[in-house]
Amino acid sequence: MTGLKRLHRATAALALILATAAQAPTPRTATGTLPGGARWIEQVPAEWNGTLLLYSRGYSPRAGDPEPAPRGTGDALMAQGYALLASDYGSGGWALEQAVPAQRAALAEFAKRHGKPKRVIAWGYSMGGLVTTALAEAPGSGIDGAAPMCASIGGSLGMMNMALDGAYAFRTLVAPDAGIRLVRIDDDRANGKRVADALAAAIRTPEGRARVALAGVLAGIPDWTSAGEPAPARGDADAVAAEIARAFVMGVYLPRTDQEARAGGVFSWNTGVDYRAQLARSGRRAAVAALYARAGLDLDADLERLNAGERVAADPRAVSYMRAHYQPNARPLVPLLAVQTAGDGLTAPAMQRGYAEAARGGVRSIYANRAGHCTFSPEEVVGAIRMLDQRIERGRWPATPAIFPSHRPAPMLRPCVRGGTCR
Repeated sequence: MTGLKRLHRATAALALILATAAQAPTPRTATGTLPGGARWIEQVPAEWNGTLLLYSRGYSPRAGDPEPAPRGTGDALMAQGYALLASDYGSGGWALEQAVPAQRAALAEFAKRHGKPKRVIAWGYSMGGLVTTALAEAPGSGIDGAAPMCASIGGSLGMMNMALDGAYAFRTLVAPDAGIRLVRIDDDRANGKRVADALAAAIRTPEGRARVALAGVLAGIPDWTSAGEPAPARGDADAVAAEIARAFVMGVYLPRTDQEARAGGVFSWNTGVDYRAQLARSGRRAAVAALYARAGLDLDADLERLNAGERVAADPRAVSYMRAHYQPNARPLVPLLAVQTAGDGLTAPAMQRGYAEAARGGVRSIYANRAGHCTFSPEEVVGAIRMLDQRIERGRWPATPAIFPSHRPAPMLRPCVRGGTCR
C-alpha cells in the first residue's frame, strides 16, 4: 500500500471513530474516594461491551483530578463500547508505591458496583505506562492484558541511569561551571533553567552542537523529536543535532527531587561506564563523528575526558527502593502490547526496544510514525487497544494495524532488569 493510500485510509478511519463518538449516548459517570484516600472516576457507555480499560496517568507533581483517559481519546474508546476507570493514586510525584495499590483498589470498587468485567485491560501514558507494566508483572493484579504507551518502561533505574549519562556528558563537556547538578537536586525547575541557559549558548556554535548531540545520544534521545514535523533525512547530522537539542532539557534532566526524597538518596550511577563503548553500542557514532569533524573537535579526546571524569555513585538503599518502585522484570504475566511514537524525546523509544528484547517473546512492540511525547491520535489508541483485546480473546496476536509501520529504534544503552543485571 502506498503512503498516500495509507494516509487516506487512516484519515477515513479516524473520521469514522470521531463521528461515532459524537453520536454516542452520554456515558454514566461516577466518582468516589477509596479507603486509602485516592479518588477514582469511572465512565461506562450505554452499550458497554464488557471490557474495562484501567488508565494510569503520567508523572505529575500533584495528584490532581483523576482522568479516565487522555484528552481526546476517552470518547473514541467509549464509542467502541469500552468502559473507563482511573484513580489519582492519592499522591503526586513518582508515586509508583501508591499507584499500583490504588489502581487495584479502583478495580475492586468497580467490580463491587458493576460485577466482574468480562476483561480488564490496563493501559497508561509515560510514568503510567510503568504503572501498567508493574500491574502486568504482578500476580493477581486483576488485569487480563496491558498496553503501556509512551512508557517509562526502562524502569526507574534503567531510564534514570541513561539520562544521567547524557547529563554527565553535557555538564562535563559543555557547562562544567554553570552550577548544574546531576543528582541531589533540591529544585528541578531551577536546575533545568541552568541547563536551558547553557544549552542555548552551546547550540550557537558548531562545537556546542556536536557535544550536545553526543550527550543526547548517550541519553537515548532519538533522531526525531519534534511533534508535527517530518523526520530528518537519512544522514542529515545537522538536522539530527537540532532535533536532539529541542528535547534535551526535558529528555535528559528528568525530575529527580521527588524521586531522591522517596528513595532516601541517590539511586542512579555511572561508575564503571565506558563512554567510548556506549557510543559504539548506540549505532549512532557516525552522525556524532560527522558533527565533531565539522566542528574541528577530537571525538576520541572528548570520550577519554568522559571516561576520566568524576563519576556518580549510588546509595544501595536508594537503589533498592527504586528497584521495588519500579524496575520491571520483563516477565509479564498477561499479554503486553508496548506502544510508542518513533520520535519520543522524553521517554526514549530505546527503552521499549530494551524491554521487548529482555522479555524474549510474549511481548509485542509497535510504533506510531510520529514524534513527540504521547502524541498518539485517537485512532492509534483505539487501534492498539483493539489489537490487544483481540489477542486476549483469541489467544494469539492479530496482524498489526497498518497505522503502525515497522520501526526499530536505537538500543537501550543502560538496560536494567529486576532480578537480573543492570548495565
